[in-house]
Amino acid sequence: MTSPATRRSGGRSARRAARVAPVTDELRSITPGMEGGAYKPLTQTQVEKIHDAALEALETIGLADAPQSGIDYMVGAGAILGDDGRLRFPRAVVEDAIAKSNTSITLCGRDPANDLILSGNRVHFGTAGAAVHMVDVHGREYRDSTLQDLHDAARICDQLDNIHFVQRPMVCRDISDNFEMDLNTVYGCVSGTKKHIGTSFTDPSYVKPALEMLHMIAGGEDKWRERPFVSNSNCFVVPPMKFATESCEVMEECIKGGMPVLLLSAGMAGATAPSTIAGAIVQASAECLAGLVYVNAVKPGHPAIFGTWPFGLDLRTGAMTGGSGEQALLSAGCAQMHKFYGLPGGAVGGIADAKLPDMQAGWEAMCSNVMAGLSGLNMVYEAAGMHASLLGFCHESLILSDDLIGHALRCVRGIEVDDETLALDQMREVCLGGPGHYLGTDQTLNRMQKDYVYPALGDRTSPKEWAEIGKPDLIEKAVARKEDILSQRSAARFDPILDQALREKFKIHLPA
Repeated sequence: MTSPATRRSGGRSARRAARVAPVTDELRSITPGMEGGAYKPLTQTQVEKIHDAALEALETIGLADAPQSGIDYMVGAGAILGDDGRLRFPRAVVEDAIAKSNTSITLCGRDPANDLILSGNRVHFGTAGAAVHMVDVHGREYRDSTLQDLHDAARICDQLDNIHFVQRPMVCRDISDNFEMDLNTVYGCVSGTKKHIGTSFTDPSYVKPALEMLHMIAGGEDKWRERPFVSNSNCFVVPPMKFATESCEVMEECIKGGMPVLLLSAGMAGATAPSTIAGAIVQASAECLAGLVYVNAVKPGHPAIFGTWPFGLDLRTGAMTGGSGEQALLSAGCAQMHKFYGLPGGAVGGIADAKLPDMQAGWEAMCSNVMAGLSGLNMVYEAAGMHASLLGFCHESLILSDDLIGHALRCVRGIEVDDETLALDQMREVCLGGPGHYLGTDQTLNRMQKDYVYPALGDRTSPKEWAEIGKPDLIEKAVARKEDILSQRSAARFDPILDQALREKFKIHLPA
């Protein structure tokens, strides 16, 4: 007879094996682009009031500081240039822009398997931000971020199932020349992942050479325009209610070059936006609606993401509160406005004010990621790896966020109710002459992958088993996973002939 201890050991080994076994795409319980939208913090009446207020702001306050080219485009579309230099937008002009806008956008990856369809309540999580520091989890300190750090982040993201896109999460502070930094940012990201990438440009003259690089990588301008795998994250406004002149000129160049744009309005509630949640959403909506008029005046229907991106602020100190409940509500409310307009949209989620990947970081990131996902936000930016209110990025947190976002996505998926999931047949079989439990039944085994998300690094062992396996530390497990990923060559690396051609044409700072 097998002893109880042997039976327990065998069962435990089987459970361990099940936890680490790879799951096929067909069996995955969560996937990119699942439908959210169950959570609505605003009533329909409140949504309409915010919309009306945004239209009134555009009609009576307007925006200042557009470049002359932008003034020409927008006046041509019906905006009115006042004697005070501000552009004002009659309601009919805004409504016309909404009607012309692209309501379903596909953000392409270099690999079509990574394409993201932005429409309705389809939810995607990814990185973003412009952190200037890297978090050293061992030294518990911050250092300047580098191009290698950015490239490594892209390589890590490429291997994480629940990170769906890679918008540049940090600045390459080891490159002092802005032109070289912008081009190396593109190179470092694209050579690190085949997922969709977002990036920024500091000067409009930098867009053309960046496009030349992307044409080479794509195999020609025609192929790039057919499947643009990089989008422009564009802070086209300086809140409150002013255009960012150079960024607008960058946006025009990106539109002409066939690059999708993220219209990013990033006011700080209480500083550069109204302190109330509703007021901050009004201003962000108004600014992005002005951006929508702009984009569609340049090229009707050009892919543009409605990037209402208001941040919370601690009014006691002036510190940003990316990890607050207020931030979660701001992003969820913005998602509702995107649905009201029927436009693909993005906002923030997952930012931690905590300086290290600790319990505070966990609760802050989960709060806004879950609420953003449940609200049906198409693009949840800054969802992984961000610390110190966007000042620091952490590779280990990026890896841990893959688990965290997995659980957020399971919440997004929600509860299916049908004859199979109601499980009356199982109840009869188990309770009427059956074993009296559901462990090991065909139905339980058949749905164990389909219905449940299992953490890759999170620990669910008993205290006894945890001790037996060496009391593993979560951060050290993330470090080991990082080192394993980075020990292998990038799956997104360029063909050697293409890479040599890129290096001959552009000054690439990454070693070959």
